[in-house]
Amino acid sequence: MTQTGSTEFRRSPSTREQRKARLRADPSPQVLVVGGGINGIGTFRELALQGVKVLLAEKGDFCSGASSAPSRMIHGGLRYLENGEFSLVRESLLERNRLLTNAPHYVSPLPTTVPIFDYLSGALGAAARFVGLSEGNARRGALVIKLGLTLYDILTRHNRLMPTHRFSGSRETRRRWPDFAPEIKCSATYYDAHISYPERLGLELVQDTLSACPDASALNYAGVEAIEGGKVVVRDMLTGERFAVSPAYVVNAAGAWIDGVNGRMLGGRAEKRLIGGTKGSHLVVRNERLLRELGDNMVYYENQEGRVCIMFAHFGNVLVGSTDIRVDNPETVRCEADEQAYMLESVRTVFPNIRIAPEQILYTYSGVRPLPYREGGATGTISRDHSFHRRAATAECPFPILSLIGGKWTTFRAFGEQAADQVLKDLDMARRRSTRELAIGGGREFPRTPEARGEWIRRVSQETGLAPHRIEELLPRYGSAAREVAAFIAAGADAPLATLPDYSRREILRIIRHEDVETPEDILVRRTAVAIAGRLTLAVVEEVTGILAEDRRWAEAEREKALRDTVASLSARHGFVPPSRSLQDVERNRIA
Repeated sequence: MTQTGSTEFRRSPSTREQRKARLRADPSPQVLVVGGGINGIGTFRELALQGVKVLLAEKGDFCSGASSAPSRMIHGGLRYLENGEFSLVRESLLERNRLLTNAPHYVSPLPTTVPIFDYLSGALGAAARFVGLSEGNARRGALVIKLGLTLYDILTRHNRLMPTHRFSGSRETRRRWPDFAPEIKCSATYYDAHISYPERLGLELVQDTLSACPDASALNYAGVEAIEGGKVVVRDMLTGERFAVSPAYVVNAAGAWIDGVNGRMLGGRAEKRLIGGTKGSHLVVRNERLLRELGDNMVYYENQEGRVCIMFAHFGNVLVGSTDIRVDNPETVRCEADEQAYMLESVRTVFPNIRIAPEQILYTYSGVRPLPYREGGATGTISRDHSFHRRAATAECPFPILSLIGGKWTTFRAFGEQAADQVLKDLDMARRRSTRELAIGGGREFPRTPEARGEWIRRVSQETGLAPHRIEELLPRYGSAAREVAAFIAAGADAPLATLPDYSRREILRIIRHEDVETPEDILVRRTAVAIAGRLTLAVVEEVTGILAEDRRWAEAEREKALRDTVASLSARHGFVPPSRSLQDVERNRIA
């Protein structure tokens, strides 16, 4: 097994253009993975590390669908216990701990408090749901929560990285949480984990794989169109160039788009519906009182009908989520006004005296969970476990298609491992290595204690000449890879961004040149935390677009189109509302 400090992952991955050139010369991967969300990326990584010649094709940017819209939790799934999904919870807790170990730069412990409104309520309902006699939701009382948390602790007893749960009585709860609703009787606190940069972690997995595996290739903005003459047609969504790819095997990891991809590959003859997605929406709000009240805790609570919601501090604001609504078209999802009202009202069930004004909503996002299709029933009772559907090769489709159903951020590695093992079995190949203890990206050699971080910052500051405070800004963004970022920044004339002074021009340039960036939105939403931190303004979008345009030598018309397209996309998907003045007015006053 590769050790944490191995240099094989320090080689620079090839560029997108280099990978396209290779595909033109040799369009015959053993396996084509369709979908560059976290499940597709995890499977791509697993296969490539076993020596499989694999191509990953994603129609948008990497981690731009549901993988960019999680609750930012890495968790065991406490509520899944009610559905009897013990194996999923066990696997999730194990994978949570692996991510705490393998990606400590982005995944960290998150103390989680459950406010409890009653002592005995929900026991009968939970039992009925467990044995399949009921699908209704109801608030869980202390007895049900105590049982669930005890099972949580039992399942991690052999691999415990964090404290066990504890209960707090009325007096202690009121002392710690003075703004809790008076109906709250007591509380329980346990630990799960938080992920700061999920999209960057996905990108690191891609880059690690490209660096370590010469036969692996990955393209963002590359969509699967059809099967023609027994070959899969992959189109560059930016240039229109088409590639006729001849794989021996296809893994469909397109998430909520799985049925559409299968339909295109099978000429509209998909055998059955596999995905019954549900939409999860979230809000980022700026409310100082709520932020102070939460501190470093997440509050994991139930609203009146028993729907589980969350709120916790994230990049200096409060993240609130989420909804669970059936959807048929994943292309058009956004956080609608009624969902926003629902989540704001749910906060008031716990903190009735804290009002979040509509203007305090800084950012919204939505994603579609790729859950297994089921006719009817409550969305909360649909299994969150993952599974496969294998379609055998036929004359029209001369390769098997393995569709990945379900899955979540916490379990991506295990799901990818299981999918890869199925593919390896079908290809009569053996597994060479495990990823269970394989560090990811900037998690390798990451300084884990305050003392180690201080020494690391001092040393890198001396090596690069950047001020210690600048290294301190870069470390949580890039982990130990901040050393390479700092070296790039120090290699040329640099200046802080006018609109984001804690970022600099050369930091953005490195992202552009080394991280498969094609659009300004790639930078603002997925390579940095600018969007989810609630820092989007028209001036920010314009300045970042200008840096990208300058580096790519875009003509003025290209720069203006990219600016307009980015504003339109951010408005449609994330509720971004630019000032009413026209972009032509902005252009006349553009930042130099």
